Amino acid sequence: MAPSKAPDSSRRSDRSRRAIHDAALALVGEVGYPRTTVEGIAARAGVGKQTIYRWWPSKAAVLMEAFLDLAARTAERDTGHSGEAGAVIPDTGDPVADLKRVLRATVDELNDPALEATTRALTAEGIVDPRLGAEFVEKLLAPQLAAYVTRLRAAQEAGQLRPDADPRIALELLVGPLFHRWLLRTLPLTHDYADAIVDYALAGLTPRP
Repeated sequence: MAPSKAPDSSRRSDRSRRAIHDAALALVGEVGYPRTTVEGIAARAGVGKQTIYRWWPSKAAVLMEAFLDLAARTAERDTGHSGEAGAVIPDTGDPVADLKRVLRATVDELNDPALEATTRALTAEGIVDPRLGAEFVEKLLAPQLAAYVTRLRAAQEAGQLRPDADPRIALELLVGPLFHRWLLRTLPLTHDYADAIVDYALAGLTPRP
């Protein structure tokens, strides 16, 4: 009789981790972050509560890792290669078109039901939990914002933006209004709005005679 293979603990761990990620994202979408519990995540994932606490210190940490994993998989699906979502803004030589394209993509992400509940939960929790907020910025927002700085500096070098403009302030003119409208939910978040932000912002950033 051929000897039976020993169970692959790494594959089992990967399956359990993915199941926990999926359970956390699903529960936040269904019942909201306040009503999501470690016990509920464990039950949905089919694992013991201690399994979760062995890998994460809190439900916020579970949700953070689950969201980052989902963002990476979404970026891989949309771009065809692995990497952080929104970490590159293509340079076609037309900064207006390039920035409108990326802001439209951001609108689609913020309006995506699969991402919205988790994004709002992590944004709110990051305000009261500085450590979680810093992790959210470092691992998700910082790479995206750095891509804006890179694209804006390239436009400056091409003479398409004012040479004295600070790219880090300029990017806030682009992404700030978008997230402000998304947070308040007072008006629809649309592609037309994203286009208008770029037009308004670049009107003050382009060189003047």
